[in-house]
Amino acid sequence: MPDINAIGQYYKSEDYISHTNTSKGLINTLYQKVRIRTMKQKAGIIKKYTGLQVGSLLDIGCGTGTFLHTMKQQNWQVMGLEPDADARKVCRVTYEIEAAPSDNLFSLAPHSFDAITMWHVLEHIHPLQEYMAQINLLLKPGGKLIVAVPNYSSKDANVYGKFWAGYDVPRHLYHFSPKAMQTLLHQHTLRLVKMLPMWFDSFYVDMLSSKYKTGSIKYLSAGLHGLASNINAIGKVEACCSVIYVVEKK
Repeated sequence: MPDINAIGQYYKSEDYISHTNTSKGLINTLYQKVRIRTMKQKAGIIKKYTGLQVGSLLDIGCGTGTFLHTMKQQNWQVMGLEPDADARKVCRVTYEIEAAPSDNLFSLAPHSFDAITMWHVLEHIHPLQEYMAQINLLLKPGGKLIVAVPNYSSKDANVYGKFWAGYDVPRHLYHFSPKAMQTLLHQHTLRLVKMLPMWFDSFYVDMLSSKYKTGSIKYLSAGLHGLASNINAIGKVEACCSVIYVVEKK
């Protein structure tokens, strides 16, 4: 596991879409088109589970700011934290939103946010326990934490084994199953409200996985594996390739 000072180099890739916002290549073009829809779905999740049409949102690991922009357009008060200076610059130039360095998390006022989101971010955090404790402190009474992470106990992970893109070596420092997530939440007196599927993730992750395994994207087989994964997860979200966890204080 690279330490916190050495890991930055592994994010410096034009293919790392959450930091570059690139549309280069078919897979990233498809990702960008799907993201337009998923942003609306994520906004709907925030409103549904907070019970608020407007409120205060902290997006940890906001990348280039697309989700912040989506929520700001819907009149939410938004704040983003992002460790990568280049991604913060894209956020500022593209959306006119000034994201802050991640260390600012520990200087924010308690009980400040109706919602805190981490979209495929928790698995990247070095001080995992410290982050969870601070997030608990920052949530308002009744506030919700929304966490999306890959699920290493999914059908996709079993199919691709060590080539499964959800492992994202060495950027992913931790890996979560629904059981592991429950354990982490219990340690911080947080309660799981709901698990939600991320249906599109299976197709994207499987396309990347096929590339890692064979050297090129096998669109047909990856698509079939993604479809099989989603069918397998119908009625049992805990089997989904990626899972959204809706969480609140006990």
